[in-house]
Amino acid sequence: MTETRRDAGRGPAGPGRGGDGGRPMVMLAVATLGFAVNFWAWALLSPLAPRFLEELALTSFQQSLLVAVPVVVGSLGRIPVGALTDRFGGRVMFPVLSLITIVPVLYLGLAGQSALSSLLVGGFFLGIGGTVFAVGIPYVNGWFPPERRGLALGIFGAGMGGTAISALTTVQLADAGGAATPFLLTAALLAVYAVVAWFVLREAPGRTAPAGSLAKRLAATARLGVTWQMAALYAVVFGGYVAFSVYLPTYLKAEYGLSQADAAARMGGFVVLAVLMRPLGGWLSDRVGAVTVMIGSLGLTAAGAVLQSFAPALMPLGTIAFLSMAAALGAGTGATFALVGQLAPANKVGAVTGVVGAAGGLGGFVPPLVMGALWGSLGSYRIGLLLLAIVAASAGLFTATVVRREVATRQDT
Repeated sequence: MTETRRDAGRGPAGPGRGGDGGRPMVMLAVATLGFAVNFWAWALLSPLAPRFLEELALTSFQQSLLVAVPVVVGSLGRIPVGALTDRFGGRVMFPVLSLITIVPVLYLGLAGQSALSSLLVGGFFLGIGGTVFAVGIPYVNGWFPPERRGLALGIFGAGMGGTAISALTTVQLADAGGAATPFLLTAALLAVYAVVAWFVLREAPGRTAPAGSLAKRLAATARLGVTWQMAALYAVVFGGYVAFSVYLPTYLKAEYGLSQADAAARMGGFVVLAVLMRPLGGWLSDRVGAVTVMIGSLGLTAAGAVLQSFAPALMPLGTIAFLSMAAALGAGTGATFALVGQLAPANKVGAVTGVVGAAGGLGGFVPPLVMGALWGSLGSYRIGLLLLAIVAASAGLFTATVVRREVATRQDT
């Protein structure tokens, strides 16, 4: 609180309005970097899953479970982490979570790749890296005024590109330097980032920690309608992104017979496009409205899923289908937190973000398991893709009715 009072006295203009100079952009840049590095660590197992499938003779379901465990832990962990961020602030939580994530990264790199059980244990604790999302949203939200939050949160959300870095480098690093190399490199980057964050990050002017216990604050968050509305939408858009980012190499190898390196590179392209579209989705939300952006994103996702359910030739139709879904899901994630910034009470943004982020991650946990089970029993992914189309279309209808009314009501008041 001493630091908060000191920062609050630096100028009357408020966060992001010029009285702080370039400080909001510096805070945004460091927070985005932390998001990227931690998400890089969170996604380390996915590119290596096909290799573990062969080396450890895993079943399709076991492979799906391996890549899904970090997702579910990183998702559920966002609920308490979001509430803790409201209490302690991002200046503390960013370096602390980064340091904790080093432990499972080193374990997996040095001792955890010999059996499925050790991979699952390491993957469980690797999920801690995925909780950093619930730190960054309230932290960035506090540094920018409402009319600039959509773009700022979208830029921060581009840090999910850490999964693209993982997809594009993990296999190559393991081939070049040994199985431990990508894990050792990521651990070193996490340590460097923790030091930088501790010395550079500051809390937004005027920030106040909420009163009451963690349990009471979480209960109050659960009573907010916006919490569950945004959780439902984020489960679809971010859940779809996460599901593809962890399962796409497996899908492409099974459906199209691609090599591990080729499948991982194509997954990287999917992730990069989704990442680039996230800030664009936030920017468009500031200008044409987050509801409009969300409806368009969900409609395009449904159309892409229907097209891909027929397993068309990868060039060009399959590529068009996947890139359309990547762009739509990326823009939708940006729109979601533009809506959170509009609808959530300022002192509960972290807690709301925790629940919404958990829903998004859980939305990414289920599809890989479903897809693995469908492929194992039917030898086809069509039903899974059609289910995605139905869910996306339903979420679009929900946005056009319930969410639109909520936004209109808030604007009237």
